Amino acid sequence: MTRRTLFPEIEPYETGRLAVDSLHHLYWEQSGNPKGVPVVFLHGGPGAGAVPAHRRFFDPRSYRIVIFDQRGAGRSTPLGELADNTTGDLVEDIEKLRQHLGIDRWFVFGGSWGSSLALAYGQAHPDRCLGLVLRGIFLCRKDEIDWFMYGMRRLFPEAWETFANFLPEQERGDLLGNYHRRLIDPDPEIHLPAARVWSRYEGSCSTLRPNPEAVSSFLEPATALGLARIEAHYFVNDCFMDEGQLLDDVSRLSGVPGVIVQGRYDAVCPIVSAVELDAAWPDAELRIVTDAGHSAMEPGIRSELIAAMERFKTRKG
Repeated sequence: MTRRTLFPEIEPYETGRLAVDSLHHLYWEQSGNPKGVPVVFLHGGPGAGAVPAHRRFFDPRSYRIVIFDQRGAGRSTPLGELADNTTGDLVEDIEKLRQHLGIDRWFVFGGSWGSSLALAYGQAHPDRCLGLVLRGIFLCRKDEIDWFMYGMRRLFPEAWETFANFLPEQERGDLLGNYHRRLIDPDPEIHLPAARVWSRYEGSCSTLRPNPEAVSSFLEPATALGLARIEAHYFVNDCFMDEGQLLDDVSRLSGVPGVIVQGRYDAVCPIVSAVELDAAWPDAELRIVTDAGHSAMEPGIRSELIAAMERFKTRKG
């Protein structure tokens, strides 16, 4: 079967900033067809931010493509800000953006942390969701966070050794706590090196085959700081959710169609979470890509995501 490639590069037809409270201002943009079926893209991390390539998963003739940077991430300000930055805040930001743009219902598209946030939003506002397209499922459970901090060494021992050995030996028993302490330090000479090492670790484990270009994209200072600082903030706070909440509340998505795209060899978000979500959500379809890891840009993952949106594009908001 021929794999689908990304749609051509496009530019937004509208951009803006939305003040969601007195501190946070979110960057947002719209591209594609202003009269098309609305879809909102939720980036990963948390804290990774969106990039122009994210517009290209959607047929611009058919979709009204909404992309934004979550609190503290990307082009939103203040960069790396942790105050008033919780899952509940992000869920309500999505709803404020929908209202601001005058959209009644939309598709919600997200991968990795974006899949977590899409599930949380969908469970809070199922009546606003035409459907969910999710990739690289992360259900925010303690064992998934522990896997990221320690378990990935079973598959990527060299990357993990570099990650762990950045800290003094006496601090390696609590990688999360001691990275978090550095990442929230106001001194750039302390937080930036920690952010780059954390981000390199994640980037190094995200693809099935080594991809230096993908790793380098994680190392840009703004990307690294937003990703590492906000990820650590969410991880030390259990992603601001009860244990197992996203799976326990999946019944709220009854009647909302979903597509789950999962790489068989996803080392960052192992496949078991996708299988459990599929079993709990009768309206979802699980598509396992047999030759892929975690990244949305892996050829098989990319193709399945585009195919899902092609099947959905006849649904009207």
